[in-house]
Amino acid sequence: MHRSPKVSVIMGIYNCEDTLSESIESIINQTYKDWELIICDDASTDSSYKIACHYAKRYSNKIIVIRNNENIKLAGTLNKCLSIAAGEYIARQDGDDISLINRLEKQVDFLDNNLHYMVVGTGMIPFDDLGENGIRIGKPEPRKEDIPKNRIFMHATIMMRREAYMALNGYRVATRTRRAEDFDLWIRFFAKGYRGYNLQEALYKVREDNSAFARRKFKHYTDLSLLIFLACKTLKLPIKYYLFMLKPLIIGLCPTLIVRNYHRFKDSVINEKSI
Repeated sequence: MHRSPKVSVIMGIYNCEDTLSESIESIINQTYKDWELIICDDASTDSSYKIACHYAKRYSNKIIVIRNNENIKLAGTLNKCLSIAAGEYIARQDGDDISLINRLEKQVDFLDNNLHYMVVGTGMIPFDDLGENGIRIGKPEPRKEDIPKNRIFMHATIMMRREAYMALNGYRVATRTRRAEDFDLWIRFFAKGYRGYNLQEALYKVREDNSAFARRKFKHYTDLSLLIFLACKTLKLPIKYYLFMLKPLIIGLCPTLIVRNYHRFKDSVINEKSI
């Protein structure tokens, strides 16, 4: 069957049976209808793959499901989605998060009317079983100098032009980019001279419970520190930006509760500024 959707939504999933249906349905219920959803199961050991296949059967003209024979992590999984994505624009979605009903519509409208931008992100609303925890709104137009500060785009919210994804060869699969595949992508994005924008409203709900913070091991923070060094070197940033290499190391040494409270404090400050 020939596919020519405007938007391809790519979703890598792994053991998210409790949240996957709600996530998929948040795409199905979008006000914007010219989309396809490509789901790649990364060798889940629960019923995630079965749930995804159930939706693919119900929406056979909209949803495609593929599966990895072994667990290869997010970067490789997203690259498999990209290899079959047919859309002019490619959006991200995680299997435990929720897109607000008009997310795709607003992002498509922005890219259609702002041809000089290659990617558009949105703000996000962190939540857990107890409810929502503030709002995160990114800088409207991040620059390369914002990369060491990790104030760029919120990866799960982005919609990127297909041509940019292809020019960047998708995600880099490497040990140093584990859990930081998006950070590496932005280094290469700005090295290409591309520009992006963050819509100043939250159109995406990101699930952040205690286990989400606990999964962030110290090695992931050391990898991020090394990537900050790479960003400064690749983008020829002034020496002062190298100091941001210390931030992920400090955060990585802090107890999980402190890290979570820090993020909640940041979100509450951002929310107050937006009122």
